[in-house]
Amino acid sequence: MIRDRTLSKRRQPERPSLPADQASIVSAVLAANQLDPTRLLVVLQQVQHELGFVPNDAVGQIAVGLGLSRAEVHGVISFYHDIRTEPAGRHVLKVCQAESCQATGGRALTQHIQDVVGCELGDTSADGAITLEAVYCLGLCAASPAVMIDERPIARVTVARIDRVVESARSAS
Repeated sequence: MIRDRTLSKRRQPERPSLPADQASIVSAVLAANQLDPTRLLVVLQQVQHELGFVPNDAVGQIAVGLGLSRAEVHGVISFYHDIRTEPAGRHVLKVCQAESCQATGGRALTQHIQDVVGCELGDTSADGAITLEAVYCLGLCAASPAVMIDERPIARVTVARIDRVVESARSAS
């Protein structure tokens, strides 16, 4: 009997602890994907597109909506570097860490970028202007090193060029 109650509890949708507007966006994304568990990654990407990140409090709602466990949803979130669980800065600067970029000075460039922005890869600057993210190929290997700011790729990056990019992002904030 206890087992039956536990199972029926598991099937009950969890009440979202998200703000109502975010919960309704998550619900709309789930509905648009027909509550299909094979579309988990697409759901996560769409939620991030709509909210700017996938709130930790959305994991339960997504899991219930797709008939998955919270662990399955969290596993996908933690596996994919592009899925954020915190809001990004006003600008996102992706810094390529692939071999081609490393061979053309990418490690030193990455260190310079971290020094100039004031945070490590995976973090957001204290002023909230720039989030730094590592990527492992931007498809610009012939023109390495490369970065991407707000989905705009920049090839043949130099220290002087990245300084201008960072200053422009900060002043546009």
